[in-house]
Amino acid sequence: MSHIQLAPNIYDCSSCQTRCDGKSIGVYDFEKDVNFSETIEDKVIKQINKSNVNLFAFKTKKSGYPDIEIISKSSIDKPVCYIEIKVQSRTFMSVEKVLASSNLKPSETIALNLSDLERYFKVYEKEKIDFYIVWCLKNRRCINTENTDLYFHQNIQELEKIRLNDKNNSRKFKRATGIGDVVNGEHKGVLVNYHFSLNELIQGIPTIPNQ
Repeated sequence: MSHIQLAPNIYDCSSCQTRCDGKSIGVYDFEKDVNFSETIEDKVIKQINKSNVNLFAFKTKKSGYPDIEIISKSSIDKPVCYIEIKVQSRTFMSVEKVLASSNLKPSETIALNLSDLERYFKVYEKEKIDFYIVWCLKNRRCINTENTDLYFHQNIQELEKIRLNDKNNSRKFKRATGIGDVVNGEHKGVLVNYHFSLNELIQGIPTIPNQ
């Protein structure tokens, strides 16, 4: 099935015969999302450890920090990099309508919890070491042409520049609360997202230099 490409990562959704479902599902399985993200984390950790024998990646135990911590085997006392994993399996089909001033198109749009993003900015300011957000993109047939997962990443400094330049919050969106947001009496679901373009990211998992 062909898709009409208008620009890099931008496709004509109106002519798509495998159009993504843009309806709000109203049901959000927080625990399922967490388990799914952890599966992707494990894959990324294995890939990093396999591709760089001088580094060791593992799930961090630091509260409020990114998912993955990477240390150098020659100097284990201080991390050399952090990586946060996000999974994007749904497409924001109404982005042109609800975030008209963002100039984002559905096929290029990718989201991140705004409160997480702002927390990561603070972590970077404290640690001053390499820090990447990695998105695993799924189920977007115009992008995932072989029906396989694709990875995109960007360092936290570049993401912060984009956020700071958005003076009017044109990329910020708050959804309604849905079923599954509350787990054991605590609100866990993401309500406020911030959005980026795939064209602002780099495809693949970041290459961490030897230390």
